[in-house]
Amino acid sequence: MSVFGRMADILQAKTHKLLNHLEDPDELLDLSYEKMIAGLQETKRHLADVVAEQKSLERQIDAAQQEATRAENDARMALQAGREDLARSALSSKQGALQKVDTLKGAHANIAAQADKLIAYQKKLEARIEQFRTEKEVMKSSYAAAQAQVKVTESLTGVGKNLGNVGDAMRRAGDKVAGMQAKADALDGLMQSGVLSDPLDNSTAAQKELNALRSTQAVDAELEKLKSEMSSQKPKS
Repeated sequence: MSVFGRMADILQAKTHKLLNHLEDPDELLDLSYEKMIAGLQETKRHLADVVAEQKSLERQIDAAQQEATRAENDARMALQAGREDLARSALSSKQGALQKVDTLKGAHANIAAQADKLIAYQKKLEARIEQFRTEKEVMKSSYAAAQAQVKVTESLTGVGKNLGNVGDAMRRAGDKVAGMQAKADALDGLMQSGVLSDPLDNSTAAQKELNALRSTQAVDAELEKLKSEMSSQKPKS
């Protein structure tokens, strides 16, 4: 494949991806519904034109039939007056009117067939539009529910934008707490061992040990004193 061919494929793929991202199912469904409504309105306009033409032909047929009737009446009147020539002319006009009636009736039959087809098509289109409207609302509701579910799931799992960094933040905070606790334990141990000392305490290490020893001896003496007092208070048997 040529470089230009690969570039064209990449451009087409990116274009499709962009269009897919921009397309809103709700808008697409509403647009399709509007197009179907527009098609129905156009069908109704065509049907109205056909029906108008049908009515016009019916008026022309009535007029031609009336013309034939008048011609026949004129022929009768001419014969009564002894004018066979005028009667013949009137009958000739009648034949012409009847031929016109036949021609108009043929055109009317064709127009009527077209009108019937348009009426049937209009009914089918109206039924299909109503079905599509119902399906459209159901699909829009399903899409809205699925969209809400995705957002909730993204929030719960941290995939979405709102909670996307919560897990990392918790881990970092936990690491800092653990590190600070370890540091506190280490400092406490160093204080206990004498490696670290209070800067306000000027006692030497020996003095600190002597003080601790005196404290221990005082506690032991106090303990022995309490034992002796409790022993002397016991009733003699």
